[in-house]
Amino acid sequence: MRSTRSLPALVSLRAFEAAARRLSFSLAAQELFVTQSAISHHIQRLERELGLALFERRTRAVALTPAGQAYYDHVHAAFELLRQGTDAIRAPAVARTTLTVGLLASFATRWLAPRLPAFAAAHPDIDLQLQPDISLADVAGGDVDVAIRYGRGVWPGVKSRLLMTERLSVVCAPSLVAGRKRPRTPDDLLRHPLLTSHAKQPFEWDAWARRYGMDLGRAQTVRLHDYNIVVEAALAGQGLAMGRHRLIAPHLASGALVQALPDAVLEDARIGWWFVAPRGALTPAAQMLHDWLKQAAAESTGSGTGTGTH
Repeated sequence: MRSTRSLPALVSLRAFEAAARRLSFSLAAQELFVTQSAISHHIQRLERELGLALFERRTRAVALTPAGQAYYDHVHAAFELLRQGTDAIRAPAVARTTLTVGLLASFATRWLAPRLPAFAAAHPDIDLQLQPDISLADVAGGDVDVAIRYGRGVWPGVKSRLLMTERLSVVCAPSLVAGRKRPRTPDDLLRHPLLTSHAKQPFEWDAWARRYGMDLGRAQTVRLHDYNIVVEAALAGQGLAMGRHRLIAPHLASGALVQALPDAVLEDARIGWWFVAPRGALTPAAQMLHDWLKQAAAESTGSGTGTGTH
């Protein structure tokens, strides 16, 4: 049996095969992620070892000599066999699944985005495509695969699963309630504009006002496009916002936002963030996202999660 020591170095053969196939030392260098001088060095070494010229060097190009062409036919066939054998034995790539998720931009940026790397690490075979929109994506009609919605969990034509409840309280910049300006009753809050975001079924201020006896009929209301803008306006001292603690926890922790009436917190087991999907069983990818969101919600700070479906 002939020893493999009679074979040239594999790195030299790879350089030769690529340069001969592309008839270019520079293109071979790009393909193999080495320098052009490295390709030239390996081929010169191979030519010395074989004792013959494999290329004709021209001013701006190279061409195979007859010996080089004959050798290339063998070397190329050998590399093709290696590629075919490698492809045949290599483990098949894991099939990837794309899951389109409709959600509010505020939830996407303030709660979900910081946690997405953890989801990607846990489920590398699922590609999430987030579609933030203040209007409700048509889950039943197939505009999105699933959605994360905020509210009381009652939407027609879909099945809703509660991910986590929300805590609501009136929040603002500290300067609005400092010193003598500190409100003592809910009606004292009416000295300031109430900031609200667009919603098809607004309920937050109404629910809070009913619970704590504030007369919204005398309120000056400022309607903004979405909740992200509401938060920014509150941070800038432009009025009072209904604070969704799940989303503004960092601002409360830092003191950038404070509770205007710290004891007036609304907690309702039906108000929260819901996982919304078409009726019937969840797809495997949707089930994985749902389970991961439930776990992430349970681990997050703030109030506990709830359970339930509609």
